[in-house]
Amino acid sequence: MSSRKVGTQRAFDAAAADFAALGRHLWEPIGAATVAVAGLAEGDRVLDACCGTGASAIPAARAVGATGVVDAIDLSGPMIGELRRLSAGLPQLRAHEADATAWGTSDYDVVQSALGIFFFPDMTGGTERLIGRARSGGRAVFTIWRGGSMVTAGRHLGRAVAAVTDSAPPPQREPGLIDRIDQAGTYAEWLSGRGLSDVDVVVNDLRLAMTPEVAWLVVIGSGFRGLLDDLEPAVVEQVRERYLDSLREEGVIELDATTLIGSGTVR
Repeated sequence: MSSRKVGTQRAFDAAAADFAALGRHLWEPIGAATVAVAGLAEGDRVLDACCGTGASAIPAARAVGATGVVDAIDLSGPMIGELRRLSAGLPQLRAHEADATAWGTSDYDVVQSALGIFFFPDMTGGTERLIGRARSGGRAVFTIWRGGSMVTAGRHLGRAVAAVTDSAPPPQREPGLIDRIDQAGTYAEWLSGRGLSDVDVVVNDLRLAMTPEVAWLVVIGSGFRGLLDDLEPAVVEQVRERYLDSLREEGVIELDATTLIGSGTVR
């Protein structure tokens, strides 16, 4: 497991409850839009990869009904624990603490992942592995951030951490594949290259009103929480205050959280 993967998993482990709290503002609308594109039918068998606390897995389970199955998998044990709590009463949803890229069950009607595939150490290989879990003629639906989404929060948080801890701003992430395919056209081309037919990409526009509550939830309920690792609670509180001040000073009242929902038929 790469150090980046370990760090990301640690951040999401710590964020599980706050991740769920942010859900109604961010993850749930994105998950619902992903499931809408998937076009699930009663009785469908679904694999939901990198499921988090169930933003797409729970609506998928409701869509497939008691005769369907949703296998929801995530590396984070705390996330899976929270999902099991939230999905009580949906026996068709089976939550698994597991590596999506090593999942062996196949012949699903739909394979979906909302904001998960770009965390794979090998994004292309991992995505192709997921596509291979669907039956011929089934559907694959993968949601990613559109270029520019969420960056404002990360920029202001990085500045706040640097100011409070008297350190250099966190280094920028090295550009990768996700940065080359984060627009509708390039994403569609990439999905077609994975062997999918009838590829379509929906631009799902979402803007979050950045109230102080939501603005801080965006930090502690997402992967941004990793920037707070190893900081004492009093220091985290100082970072929170500086981060919110920074947003106010620049007049940031909303956050672009637009996603691209790509779908295609498995050959």
